[in-house]
Amino acid sequence: MQRQDRAGPKRSEFVRWARAGVLAGIVVIVAVPMLTASWKRHHAAPPQASAPTQQMGAQPQPRVQLADFGAEQPSPDARLLANWVVATGNQRKHAFIVVDKKDARVYVFMPDGRLRDSAPVLLGEAHGDDVAPGVGDKPLEEVQPQEKTTPAGRFVAESGMNTEHEDVIWVDYDQAISMHRVRPWVETERRLERLASLTTDDNRISFGCINLPVRFYEDVAKPTVTQYGAIVYVLPEVKTLQQVFGAYDVTDPAQVAAARQSAKARPAVQG
Repeated sequence: MQRQDRAGPKRSEFVRWARAGVLAGIVVIVAVPMLTASWKRHHAAPPQASAPTQQMGAQPQPRVQLADFGAEQPSPDARLLANWVVATGNQRKHAFIVVDKKDARVYVFMPDGRLRDSAPVLLGEAHGDDVAPGVGDKPLEEVQPQEKTTPAGRFVAESGMNTEHEDVIWVDYDQAISMHRVRPWVETERRLERLASLTTDDNRISFGCINLPVRFYEDVAKPTVTQYGAIVYVLPEVKTLQQVFGAYDVTDPAQVAAARQSAKARPAVQG
């Protein structure tokens, strides 16, 4: 019994200390993660924000306005040129017309860059981007096959009349290059069939003028030029868009930056 009495107090003291140890352990288990989290909050690096598109305080870059071709699928050159015209305002708030010689197609745009309509065209029989010197002063029967080119370039469209009192859209009056209704007068030329074909190889038949389908000329091209005025862009087939127009891809930041740098490097025009 005495041994039991002596052992009793010791056992109770041991239990008391054990219980205290368990509680201390619980405190440690709970406190350590809390302290660790607190330390991390105060010492960890600040969270990284997603990369900003603009530096703080910098003005946001305006969205580039592009030509709207709607459901049309133009050639890469036609799209690049039309986008450049709209983005740079090269058409000077007029309507504009893009003639794609390689694709034998014409696109008529409203002043805001929306496509009004497009159609196939007939073009000069000879390939090339320059007009033959003096060809505008020659009678048609004296024009040589190699001189029957549709010149590439930027032209101011003018409504007018030709020598046969037919209304036309002058592209280059001095060289007698115009847009007009297709003329199916020479049966062997099969101009209507050429316009309707799905290939572009047979669209080269004119003396240099741009032949349009009759309804397209009367319902789209002529009214647009009359109402808004128009700039005509005839795309090259030998030269590049840069050579002829100074055009570049306005969706490519590197080309845009290069164009701006080139503009800054040009000498100022003296008044």
